[in-house]
This record gives sequence, structure tokens and C-alpha cells, in this order.
Amino acid sequence: MKKILVGLGLALAFVFPALAQDKEADRVTNSGKVMNEILDTPDDIPKSVLDNAYCVVILPSVLKLSFGLGSSFGRGVMTCRGGKTFHGPWGAPTMMALEGASAGLQFGAQATDFVLLLMSSRSASSVLNSKVKLGGNATVAAGPVGRTASAETDVTMRAEILSYSRSRGIFAGISLAGSTLRADNGANKNLYGKEVSAKAIIFHKAEPVPACAEDLLATLQKASPVIRSKN
Repeated sequence: MKKILVGLGLALAFVFPALAQDKEADRVTNSGKVMNEILDTPDDIPKSVLDNAYCVVILPSVLKLSFGLGSSFGRGVMTCRGGKTFHGPWGAPTMMALEGASAGLQFGAQATDFVLLLMSSRSASSVLNSKVKLGGNATVAAGPVGRTASAETDVTMRAEILSYSRSRGIFAGISLAGSTLRADNGANKNLYGKEVSAKAIIFHKAEPVPACAEDLLATLQKASPVIRSKN
């Protein structure tokens, strides 16, 4: 019996990490599908806006529960243009978490895809270093949509983070003020199989691009290979 229990324990020690890695890999894959589908719609993120983004956060199927006071819980990925100046190609992703509450009188539960564009090196660095309150530590605004929209509007020039949502096939800018965004280093450990920080992944290329992220990065590289912003 003791040998059986030991054997079972060893088997579980291998199974659980593999399941956790698969879960995070699926999250990265789903993020790539969301980004591809959004950029393939007529009223998508304007290229002039995406070309000014330092990083992109994709949060597929965020669950929003609203019973007088709305709460959002989501997990996804962030990828940034390479290097400390964010002027290289899109790099390996770090796992991210969105948490928070917003006032409202909606009732029920709804899953929504979110895309956040980090429009400054300050906002990108802040998210990698600590939990950021959207609308507090970092200014956030609903992003413009449509291919005729321009990045040189007041809202896009003032905001450090632009946010978008897709629910029931409708894609639009939406404010996530009041929510918090943070790196999920526990999920990074699951994905990469070892302790590795978001800062190490983004700034120091501590990990190679995992296979599950190849489609996501290819989509972004095709849509916006070069950054325009010089901030």
C-alpha cells in the first residue's frame, strides 16, 4: 500500500504541473484567436492607434458579474515590443490578471473579450512592476474604433491605456476605470515551467516565445511591425 501511495504521489507531481501549463497555453492560444478576429473586423482597432502602442493586453472571456455592483475577473496575456525602449518586434508574453469592480445596475453574468493598449513606456513599466489601478495609477479611456479613426485625438493622446471590449459580436471602446491590472507571475511559472517575472520576460527576454504564442505575435507583427511613438 505504501508503495502504491508513493507511486500515486509521484504521478500527481508530474500531472498537475502539466495540466497547469496546458491551461495557460490554452489561454495564450485563445488570446491569439481573439486578437486575430478583432483585427479582421471592419470596425477594428485603428492602425494609427495600434502603431503607437507599446504593449497589448488581451483578456479572453472575462467574466463580469453584476448584481447591483459589477465585478470583473479575467486572465490573459500581455506582449510588448522588444527591448527597454519598446521599439523591437513583439516578444514573448507575460500572463496578466484583471480584477475590479464598477458601479452599475446590470444583472446576470456575461463573458467579454477585452483588449488594452498601453500607450506609453510609463504605463507598460508600471504594470510590470506592480498592480495598477486603471483610472488611478494610470489614465484609461475607451479606445477609438474604425479604420478612419486617428491616434491624434484628445482622448488617445491623453490616455496611458486605451481599452476595448467585444461581446456578442460587437466590438467597441469601453472604459475599465476602477479595475486593476497586474502581472500574474504564478501563471508565468505554470506556462514557462519555472519561476520567472514579467519584467524578466519583457525587458530581458528571459524566455523564448512559446509555441502557443506564435500566432498571436505573427498577427501583431503583421498588423503593426513598427512603433510610431517616440515617448
